[in-house]
Amino acid sequence: MLDDRAKILLKALVERYIADGQPVGSRTLSRASGLDLSAATIRNVMADLEDLGLIVSPHTSAGRVPTPKGYRLFVDTMLTARPQGLAELASEARGQLQPDQPQRVIANAANILSSLSQFVGVVTAPRKASVFRHIEFLRLGEKRVLVILVSPDGDVQNRVIFTAEDFSQSQLVEASNILTSHYSGLTIDEMRERLRSEVDQLRGDIATLMQAAVQAGGEALAESSDQLVLSGERNLLTVEDFSHDLGSLRRMFDLFEQKTQLMRLLDGSSRADGVRIYIGGESQVVPFEELSVVSAPYEINGQVVGTLGVIGPTRMAYDRMIEIVDITSRLVSNALSQK
Repeated sequence: MLDDRAKILLKALVERYIADGQPVGSRTLSRASGLDLSAATIRNVMADLEDLGLIVSPHTSAGRVPTPKGYRLFVDTMLTARPQGLAELASEARGQLQPDQPQRVIANAANILSSLSQFVGVVTAPRKASVFRHIEFLRLGEKRVLVILVSPDGDVQNRVIFTAEDFSQSQLVEASNILTSHYSGLTIDEMRERLRSEVDQLRGDIATLMQAAVQAGGEALAESSDQLVLSGERNLLTVEDFSHDLGSLRRMFDLFEQKTQLMRLLDGSSRADGVRIYIGGESQVVPFEELSVVSAPYEINGQVVGTLGVIGPTRMAYDRMIEIVDITSRLVSNALSQK
């Protein structure tokens, strides 16, 4: 546990580094913290913070900079929300989010996030509830089954699954009939919930196929509806922290090109309430130590349907990014909920 003095010094160091981008020395920290401490005492506290992995000394400087662990402690326990004067900008942004054009709302939201943050704006398109009218299993070979899900509007999703045991085609037809008669008209998520409560009442092979069908349907839906809107990727070219490292920039642009990892990240944050902050390098979720993501879910009529956020350097003004993301998520939710 950090004592109050160490917390004040760490907070001052992170804020100073975010503002200036320069390693923070003990003399600067003494002024920034407002504490009446000797330089020797401050150096001792900084050494303790370094031992805890919260700050590190770059080899070219006697000053210290925050580590991902230090940033995490800062944003979780020390971040003080200060009004950023975004009300006027929010009013301007509201005019760009017209409720009668949902696709344009998503594209404009990404642009707004990028414009306000000067980093990368990212929005996942609303997920559609996948209601199925008919489900069918087709035997492809030993322990290989094709799952066919047909939606009420005739959209067909196919998925090959591998089963632990070999089913005959007559067993698969029986399972198709039972599942279609009992679960037709439900969404994949509703099927999943019903299955949790009813699985014990279903015969073993039917339950196994049902679970496989739900998994396959969810994956097929995700693949068909994954859409990620990015805006402002080129803003990272002007970030001083990246300008000296073309290799980092190349890896980041590869990440934007692939998008799948970003989708997984944002899908995770859509299951959380409010704004979430992911610090680069603290886990495999954000694989680049130089990047952080501030994200929040947005809703349609109270139902979470997607996520939006800002991607920028780890050295970002988190209080400002939190307000930008929070305001934008509320504006998007309001726009999409109006009929």
